[in-house]
Amino acid sequence: MHSDPCGHAVSRCVSLPQCGISSPQGDSPNPRQSRGLTDDEKKDKCGVFGIAGPPDVVERCYYGLYALQHRGQESAGIAFSDGTVINAHAGQGLVANVFNRDMLRLLMAESSCMAIGHVRYSTAGSSRKCNVQPILEEYIGGQVAVAHNGNLVNAAKIKHEYQEHGHIFHTTSDTEVVLHMLAKPTHQEKSDPLAHVLRHLQGAFSFVFLFADRIEACRDPWGFRPLVIGQTRDGYYCVASETCALQSVQASYLREVEPGEIVTIDRTGKELTSRFFIESREQPSHCIFEHVYFASPSSTLFGDVVMDVRQKLGRQLAIESPVDADIVMPIPDSGRSAALGYSKQSGLPFEEGIVLNRYVGRSFIQPSQHMRDLAVQMKLLVIPEMIRGKRVVVVEDSIVRGTTTRGKMLALRRAGAKEIHMRVSCSPVRHPCFFGVDFPTPTELIANGRTVEEVRDFIEVDTLAYVSLKGMLQCMGKPGDHYCTACWSGNYPIPVDMQLSKFGLERHQMKMFE
Repeated sequence: MHSDPCGHAVSRCVSLPQCGISSPQGDSPNPRQSRGLTDDEKKDKCGVFGIAGPPDVVERCYYGLYALQHRGQESAGIAFSDGTVINAHAGQGLVANVFNRDMLRLLMAESSCMAIGHVRYSTAGSSRKCNVQPILEEYIGGQVAVAHNGNLVNAAKIKHEYQEHGHIFHTTSDTEVVLHMLAKPTHQEKSDPLAHVLRHLQGAFSFVFLFADRIEACRDPWGFRPLVIGQTRDGYYCVASETCALQSVQASYLREVEPGEIVTIDRTGKELTSRFFIESREQPSHCIFEHVYFASPSSTLFGDVVMDVRQKLGRQLAIESPVDADIVMPIPDSGRSAALGYSKQSGLPFEEGIVLNRYVGRSFIQPSQHMRDLAVQMKLLVIPEMIRGKRVVVVEDSIVRGTTTRGKMLALRRAGAKEIHMRVSCSPVRHPCFFGVDFPTPTELIANGRTVEEVRDFIEVDTLAYVSLKGMLQCMGKPGDHYCTACWSGNYPIPVDMQLSKFGLERHQMKMFE
């Protein structure tokens, strides 16, 4: 049996044809294999959206994805159903590129009553066309499409077991294992096959499934990744990764999908039911990095407004690490709210000393460190008149690898800054994440095995201070033990394989960096 480089083939155990409208875009090389990553490329897996009921579900899904674009820029896709048949369109690139005017007009002409969508950044499986989502397949129970935010730490083990029984996988993403599990005959015999499958999964998952007659949205028992429920002005239910996507379709926020919960929206979009796939829910482990960096400042996450949390982090920084300086300035964009909080607490004036060039893409691929440094200078433009001769407090959301942070500080020196005092609104990132954040191996984390003074020396600033982990937790609305702190503390809520990487499900073993 033959397969292409992404593993497309027909399985002997379950029929899994690729359905729907195919994208004209082909595979592109994985940018992470051609360069080292930069600090401003801390990535979350993706964003998901789903809505049922109105005749313009595809258009509303498009706007929902557009609002979630910050959660992933590698690919985008929409699967839609008329109540009987599911079709899909997906491709690599931004939402506006994958769904250009002509394509969107074509999809909107389809008679659809339900749609789910996905924007992706890969944390499990490389950036290939075969890994775009939603994944649409067909099995004995009919058609199903799935969009996933998170990372399954036991996916490689499950995939190997299914391959031993003849299953052939189409993708290198961890998400596809869920469809193979759903199609397993012994699982289909269960009274609630989806709930049975979810109980076998370990890791972070916020899933949105599209069946021909319903949408099912579910969240892992720990609540790592966000997933919220909304209702539009005309009474239709929808689900999304963040509340900012609800606002984009004029929907009001109702509540979160609770950890361990499955929410079902019927094809009319007017009926919502709920069940739990676990008997007793685990203590939640919400990802604080959603508040630190990933989420939109306008969103409400885990019960807290993101912008409010970021300002509190900045205030806590000023309390813990004050410094005699002239101005406070952020590294745009995610450092802005924290810098404003630092300014309010310290009384130091807030200034914008660096301007973001929005016409330089986030995936600026260059073959050498020198060229990458030039790319950083093109993306972040220093305003010399604002900082020349001044003692500057620079607020950054995090320092992961340290290389581009060092370049930014060098640019400030060249622009005439008298002193540079770096303040970071999260604790030192010393451990990799296995729950949907693409933090690299420990040896590539600048704070791993190094003191704060050693990091300070590397990035070449006068002083460096991070907010303490205790201080971070004090800024959150829930008790501290309701959050995952693994990337800072090394205490993982569930067992993980420390050898895992985002390419763990590739057909051939690949190095994370070349």
